[in-house]
Amino acid sequence: MEPKVRIIELPDLGDARGYSFTAPAEAIEFVGAIQDVHFASVLPGAVRGNHFHLRRREAIVIFAQSPWSFHWDEGSATAPQHIAITRPGATLITVAPGAWHAVRNDGNQVMTLAAFSSEPYDPAETVARKLI
Repeated sequence: MEPKVRIIELPDLGDARGYSFTAPAEAIEFVGAIQDVHFASVLPGAVRGNHFHLRRREAIVIFAQSPWSFHWDEGSATAPQHIAITRPGATLITVAPGAWHAVRNDGNQVMTLAAFSSEPYDPAETVARKLI
């Protein structure tokens, strides 16, 4: 069975002008036709997410300069997992429907995320489930 969550550290292809990251083809294929794009900041100590989606597939790109962590499960009958990221840069995370997910800013700098979704935003399709 395919994992519901994949975490991909994106290589920095930038130069003297600044950083530059490219999403891999498999992430674009995973989402399919992008129906919603969401941008957000995450303040130090804050958590975003703590939910799962009934139908929507997401590819989330996180830009951070200080430590952060990602928390998820593979469905309600599975144990929560997490990964701590300490390197600066960009990380891409794909999340399938039914996988609870949350990002926590464990550092001292504001971080930014962009989420690309397979369906338009629908609050009834997002189910809150606070685990962190």
